Amino acid sequence: MRSHEFEKLLLQKILQHIDVGIHVVDSDGKTIFYNESMAKLEGIEKEKVINQQLLEIFPSLNEHTSTLLSVVSTGQKIFDKTQTYLNYKGEKITTINTTIPIKKDKTVLGALEIARNVTNIQKLSEQLVDLQMELIGDKEKEPLSTGNKYTFEDLRGHNESFVRSIDIARKAKDSSSSVLIYGETGSGKELFAQSIHYDGSRKNNPFIGQNCAALPESLLESILFGTVKGSFTGALDRPGLFEQANGGTLLLDEINSMGLSLQAKLLRVLQEGCIRRVGGLKDIPIDVRIIATTNEDPVESINKGIIRKDLYYRLNVISIKVPPLRERKDDIKLLCAHFIKRYNEVLDKDVWVISQDMMQAFMKHSWPGNVRELENLIEGAMNLIYRDEHVLKSEHFYGFVPNSLEDESNYNDIIHSHKPLSEIIDSVEKRLIQKSLDESGYNISEAARILGVKRQTLQHKIKKYEIPL
Repeated sequence: MRSHEFEKLLLQKILQHIDVGIHVVDSDGKTIFYNESMAKLEGIEKEKVINQQLLEIFPSLNEHTSTLLSVVSTGQKIFDKTQTYLNYKGEKITTINTTIPIKKDKTVLGALEIARNVTNIQKLSEQLVDLQMELIGDKEKEPLSTGNKYTFEDLRGHNESFVRSIDIARKAKDSSSSVLIYGETGSGKELFAQSIHYDGSRKNNPFIGQNCAALPESLLESILFGTVKGSFTGALDRPGLFEQANGGTLLLDEINSMGLSLQAKLLRVLQEGCIRRVGGLKDIPIDVRIIATTNEDPVESINKGIIRKDLYYRLNVISIKVPPLRERKDDIKLLCAHFIKRYNEVLDKDVWVISQDMMQAFMKHSWPGNVRELENLIEGAMNLIYRDEHVLKSEHFYGFVPNSLEDESNYNDIIHSHKPLSEIIDSVEKRLIQKSLDESGYNISEAARILGVKRQTLQHKIKKYEIPL
């Protein structure tokens, strides 16, 4: 078989079995390629789509609402476009589409679309917005009794840097200025954000949090700003989180994960004090305090082009840095006592202290998962201890392996060993993967971001090195 024929066959196989939908039409809107993932997504056998006109198969679309036909008509690319439509079974589905024209010279021969199914994410997001609306409505009738509300009393620690951060937060609580909180994953950023709100002048108004890394950008935009009926197929008149948080506080968690185009729209809100729903023409005034968090140094994020510089200056009116646990080890004993007391009540145990050897191990540990890691360890140990035992010992901390900061020097031992190069590379790579998993709290997507690799690549290497999850 000639090389180019093999490459063509290989490409067809890859496109057929890749886990995203692929749909290709010619210049007349007739389907010439349709893979298995797209067939599953749209609930139709691909044989019924091939060589058929697009609008005959999907009558809920037209030349304007179909991203494929729009690209054929204009010859312009469309990136990450949300499209909601009825599939062949009459089910409403939502996809994020990237559609590009297929050209020869300047002639458009057709269009190729790559679609990711986000129907479930869309449904869950809309349910979340509706639930928050109900909660806010109930709150107007009577105070909410569900959910955790953290105040400054919940911020435990005597470390000098930590106390300084608390002092800044206390001074910020009655202001309406934006706040930017920087701290590693698990260090307690949301506790600071909630404390500022629930101890401040806005405490009787809504506090709503949204993780910016949890949704694709186009969905996040509609969740934040709301939608106008008809702005896209299936869109309803729905207020976004800004409107729901009016008079209160909106927490934008992991702002460094928000796309740059959406950051520009957020900047407009901060500058003008009004929002515009997706597809709408009307400016809606809002009074919302923004608290943003980032798990990366914001200056480094600016240098990498992840955070817009102008948005950073708008958010960083009040700056709070939450120190990681490895920099406040003098608080470990206090935190352990706090978590023991909490889980004694939750689990009906009678634990008094942690053994001296375990406390020494805690003091040597580098705590990549920060306070969250410590709390999870205490909770896990207290599930394993018997009711008539009173001291948490090493046998109760199943699977805990202390890793001190000095362990980093072990890399030199690996590098200067006389092992084959492939073994050295594998050893270092495995350690880096384990470190990223520890830092991310075993969140695969977050660990992949830390390492700068694709999620699928990281999953493959975790399996290769047999790293337990």
